[in-house]
Amino acid sequence: MTTSASIARRTGHGLTYAVLAWAVAYGGVRLAWTVGEAPEFGQFGSDLLGFTGWRSVALCVSAGVLAVALDRVATWRPALAGVAWTVAGALVAAAAILLPELVGFLLFTVGPYFDPVAFTSRLGCVTGAVLLGLATARYQRRTRGDCPDCCRTVRPGPRRSAPALWARWAAYAAVAGLVARFAAQVVVGFDGLTHDASVIGLEIGLLLAGVLLPLALVHRWGEIWPGWVPLLAGRTIPRPLLLVPGFGLGAGIVAYFGMGLAQLASGSVSQFSDTFLWVAMSAYCVLGLGLVAASSDYHLRTRAACGACGR
Repeated sequence: MTTSASIARRTGHGLTYAVLAWAVAYGGVRLAWTVGEAPEFGQFGSDLLGFTGWRSVALCVSAGVLAVALDRVATWRPALAGVAWTVAGALVAAAAILLPELVGFLLFTVGPYFDPVAFTSRLGCVTGAVLLGLATARYQRRTRGDCPDCCRTVRPGPRRSAPALWARWAAYAAVAGLVARFAAQVVVGFDGLTHDASVIGLEIGLLLAGVLLPLALVHRWGEIWPGWVPLLAGRTIPRPLLLVPGFGLGAGIVAYFGMGLAQLASGSVSQFSDTFLWVAMSAYCVLGLGLVAASSDYHLRTRAACGACGR
C-alpha cells in the first residue's frame, strides 16, 4: 500500500529533477548568451536586472546544486535553507521588470518597449525561483518533523482566531509606506510622469493594494463579506482572493523596487532627484514587506485545521 511518506519522497525527487532540468535548460541559454551573442533588449539593455552575464549562469548552477543538497541532506540545516531561499529571492529580483509587464497584460496593453524574448526570459527566471522555493519548503517540512499529512509544524496550543500584533503593525506600515510614497510625489510634483497605461495601472493597483488589501488582511471584513456588499454579505471570503495578491504583489513590489534601490546605490541616473527616489522606493519596499507579513499571518490564521495534527 502506498504511504504518504513514499508519495512525499517521490514528490521530492520530482522537484529535484525539475530544478535540475530548469538549471540545465535556462542555464544553458544564459551561458550561450554570455559566451556568444545575446539578443538586443532595447530600452533596458538587458532582460534581467543585476544578475546578467556570468552572474546569471552562477545563479542557475547554484539552484541546481542546492536542489540536490536539499534532497540529500536528511537533517535540518537552517544555513542550507537560508542559502536556498536567498538564491530563489535573487532569481525573483533579477526578473523584477516582470511586475509592470504583467500589469500591462491585465490592462490589455504591453507598452511600446515590450520585448517578447526578454519577457519569456523573465518568466523562465521566475519559474526557477518557484521550483527552488518549493524544493526548499519541502526540505524544511521533511527535516523539521512536520505533520506528514499537511506538512505543518506541530506546535502545542490553540489556533489563533485574531491577527497577531506584529501582523497589524505590518499592515499599518504598508499603508504608511503608500502614504509616504504619494506624499513624496506631491512634494516634487507630477510633471514628467509617464502616461503609459501599464505604469498608470500599476499606480492604481498599488493604491488599492496599499490601503484596502493590508487592512483586509488584519480585520474581520477580510474574512467575511461586510453587510454593504450586495449578494455576498455574510459569506466567507475565499482565501486566495486576498492571499494571491497579498503574496504576489508584496513579493513583486519588494523585488522591483529593491532592485531599483540597488541600482540607485550603484549610481544610476534618473530624471528624478536621488532624494525623491530613495524616499519613494524605500516606501514601496515597506509597502511590499508589510503585505507579505500580513499575508503570512492571514494564511496561518484562516487555513483549515488538519485532521491528523489538528493544526
